[in-house]
Amino acid sequence: MICIKAEIPEELNSINDELKAIYHSKDTVCFYIFKTRDLRNEFIEKTKGMNKVDREEIYKDYE
Repeated sequence: MICIKAEIPEELNSINDELKAIYHSKDTVCFYIFKTRDLRNEFIEKTKGMNKVDREEIYKDYE
């Protein structure tokens, strides 16, 4: 396990983990927030193996 210390805003901590998808690149960590667990799981399945730019385009459909 690798942990990187960061100050995460409380409003992000208070969101149920089942509604968040977390991805990272070499210089960024992205938190994608969803209205339901099913939408989160659908997004994860759709974006497997995608790069950050492509994943962000798909996420626009979920906002």
